[in-house]
Amino acid sequence: MSNLKIQGRTRAQESSSAIERMYITMRHLFNRGFYKPMGVSGETLREALLTLRPEIYGSVADDKAELSGLLYVIDRLPKGIEECRFINLTSDEGYGNSHFKPIIPPKRRRNCYRIDDEQMNIEITRGRSEIYDILTHLTFLFIESHKIMRRVVIDEEGSVTRDWQKLEKAVLQSQELTQAEREVALTHTANILGRTFNEVTTIYPKFSLPENQERFLNIIYWLGKLAISEIVENNKRLITFSQVLRERLGQHIHGEIWADKIKQYLLAENLTHRPIHIISANMHSVMNTLFTPIALKAELKKKKPLGIYEDLSDSGNGPLRNKVIKAALSKGMKFIEDESGTNIDVQVFDTAKLEEGFKVDNFIKKPEEEKPVIIVMDYAFGEQAYETMDELLKPYTFEDNEIHMNVKSISIMGKAGILEGAKGDIMVPTAHLFEGTADNYPFKNELSKEDLEGHDIHVVDGSMITVLGTSLQNKDILRFFHDSTWNVSGLEMEGAHYQKAIQAAAKLRWNIDGDVKVRYAYYASDNPLETGSTLASGGLGTTGVKPTYLITEKILEQIFNS
Repeated sequence: MSNLKIQGRTRAQESSSAIERMYITMRHLFNRGFYKPMGVSGETLREALLTLRPEIYGSVADDKAELSGLLYVIDRLPKGIEECRFINLTSDEGYGNSHFKPIIPPKRRRNCYRIDDEQMNIEITRGRSEIYDILTHLTFLFIESHKIMRRVVIDEEGSVTRDWQKLEKAVLQSQELTQAEREVALTHTANILGRTFNEVTTIYPKFSLPENQERFLNIIYWLGKLAISEIVENNKRLITFSQVLRERLGQHIHGEIWADKIKQYLLAENLTHRPIHIISANMHSVMNTLFTPIALKAELKKKKPLGIYEDLSDSGNGPLRNKVIKAALSKGMKFIEDESGTNIDVQVFDTAKLEEGFKVDNFIKKPEEEKPVIIVMDYAFGEQAYETMDELLKPYTFEDNEIHMNVKSISIMGKAGILEGAKGDIMVPTAHLFEGTADNYPFKNELSKEDLEGHDIHVVDGSMITVLGTSLQNKDILRFFHDSTWNVSGLEMEGAHYQKAIQAAAKLRWNIDGDVKVRYAYYASDNPLETGSTLASGGLGTTGVKPTYLITEKILEQIFNS
């Protein structure tokens, strides 16, 4: 038994070391300004990823292709990137004012621009975490491309298999494929990928777009084509980092512009002195909780609130959502669309304008000066959480005067991976531990496990690991976190960064009250310790609605009762 523990601990240490090597290497390559991902300069990244074998990338270290991981990555990278030999990571350098049309990945909000047939530019406005995220996904993508190459190239002259010739013919033909032609192409593709016909036909429609039904075949072809070109013709793919990006990174340029716009609105509306409560959350749950009782009275006579919230989460229910938005805008909500590049929209709720709705009776008789102002900011991404919260909590200088906001509480809610439970469960952290460092942030959480129990949802508490990247975790390191005396219940990417900014503002800089209340709660988007339950297995669907609104209601109850 002791030998098994030693072996298990060793594997966890190897994984931790691989993550550390990846991030040291990525920082080095960034400072260098360029590298060839499948050349000598990218070798450390590739080896570390293959040593790590992250759960989200499935069979990346095997000979067969990893299909679910490929779908996960492609959804987070710009359309057409598989065709590009040159990938340039830039700052916001003015492409938005050019003829180039922004390409926004469906699962990551970032502007990307196809410069020509061979080059893709990706704008980085959310800090180092965004660079790590992109480079990790690209490393996986290029490893997969060379798997394809090794299965189709016969000799050093570049002769290819019949399977490759048939795939190429299907992809390059101008006419739309018939069902029979598509199935022939998928048969050859299955051989190339080392997968079954059933596996490729199952994954095929998940890649399809309305304007490109054959996107799966196109992606496989272009990944293989560029990998073949690298080996046969020595046309290496190249990743570069613009000089402006290297100069600007870490300067909080976007976060400062973002925060100033919020403070300017609060000042213009004479709200800075009122009790201010900041919530990092999505852009719908607070608004829906406050204004559904006002906007959807008729619907609430037929359905319970949870059923209404599920209807509102359906993308096809635009008219219903518009009713809630209209009521919110007319009764105290201001929507501040992001124009800074942070990709973080904001809602400001002046509850003095609420005359009915969620918990109004508890504070309706309070003087207006005591009624809370609620700032809801959309999710940050990794280290961006520190930048945005740090800038938001700083005083605002207006006409040579420093104006401090009257911040009473800061609440963080969002999705996280759980280590003991299932999708839709809730985690209530008692501390945030920053992976790869000795930094830990214990705090008094105003939300407790007891606050959220009793609603047919499993609730756990304990420490949360703030990881450098969710896509880099594997079972060995996560089991070590879970089984160790740290009592880790889950993992996410922002908690330690938020708490670092809050503690600095409250305890060191005195920008806000030292007794500011903090609340953290997360609902489980995945369990990376269970096969088939990682982020690559798909979204939450309506499973996330109940925990999202339960957490939102508890946060709002505490704000209104404070």
